[in-house]
Amino acid sequence: MVQRVVVLGSTGSIGVQTLKIIEQFKDKFNVCALSTANNISLLQEQARKFKPDVVVVANEKMAAELKGGLKDLPIKVLAGAKGLVEISAWPEADVVVVAVVGFSGLIPTLTAIRAGKKVALANKETLVAAGEIVMEEARHHNTVIMPIDSEHAAIFQCLHAGNNSELKHVILTASGGPFLGKNREDLAKVSSKQALKHPNWQMGPRITVDSATLMNKGFEVIEAYHLFNLKTEQIQVTIHPESIVHSMVEFVDGSIIAQLGLPDMLVPIQYALSYPERWVNPFPRFNWGQSHALHFLPPSTEEFPCLGLAYQALHKGGTLPAVLNGADEIAVRYFLEDRISFLQIPALLAEVMGRHKVKQHPSLQEIMDADGWAREEAAAIIKG
Repeated sequence: MVQRVVVLGSTGSIGVQTLKIIEQFKDKFNVCALSTANNISLLQEQARKFKPDVVVVANEKMAAELKGGLKDLPIKVLAGAKGLVEISAWPEADVVVVAVVGFSGLIPTLTAIRAGKKVALANKETLVAAGEIVMEEARHHNTVIMPIDSEHAAIFQCLHAGNNSELKHVILTASGGPFLGKNREDLAKVSSKQALKHPNWQMGPRITVDSATLMNKGFEVIEAYHLFNLKTEQIQVTIHPESIVHSMVEFVDGSIIAQLGLPDMLVPIQYALSYPERWVNPFPRFNWGQSHALHFLPPSTEEFPCLGLAYQALHKGGTLPAVLNGADEIAVRYFLEDRISFLQIPALLAEVMGRHKVKQHPSLQEIMDADGWAREEAAAIIKG
């Protein structure tokens, strides 16, 4: 059976790799919709190669430009958030890959779930901000959510070795980023350029900075809580600099099941699309003919205070995770613009969280309001 795929964020790292997999398995997939925020040159190239029914760009001005570039093809061009929502429920689609960055992924994800699409989720913010609502909607509509993050894809696979009643812990692995082992004096001097040099992974700017602060791993803790219906105390984090063990599951008898592989997103993306099957592919393999050392060490809360903030947000719940995410988007943006220092990121997040009045079991509108408030508050604090 050929699956019809929508790729939200097709010009980003995950989107580009998703299309690489689709091209590898041309007999199994057709592309029916693609979107980008502003990389219309790459989107035009992708549209000519995959010939989707429709493409979406950020605004009407770019849509007009793209229409001109695709005028010889029968491809519909849409713009803005409304366009994203429309293709998330595209009638002919079977699978929606959510690879957009940030809070903008929430509404399209909910739309795809309510339309009964299989969702391959690479957008952390969706579950961080509104995990309770998203998972309830998925249960109600009997929708499959397949995690694309390598860590959650690993947990998903490891859990097949037992059942939920036998689970003791899930252990998320983190590389530690480019500043592992640095003290606060060192961290006070790091630049945005240094923060963007991740030792193992090629990712977008925000997630790369979040990996350097370990905020990304904190968000993954919140994601895992919702995806796998866990308790907070069941989720642990370990630093694993080699990024070969993608995550582990410990069962009550002491058995630990780990999923290993090269630090490459192609395999978890493919598995999200192919599940419950596994397909042969030509991608690079781990070389067991060489000597390897795998290291694990506990994360330092002094070195990585953002991880502690994520656990705090998860523990208090309600609107606080959405506030943490919204404030982090602003903090990272200002750091990348060299307007705040690396160490000011966790300080800013803590201050915004401390000012927020948490609302439990929020509605979608209340989550969106909390997100907006957090962004405004963070920006106001930075501007003084």
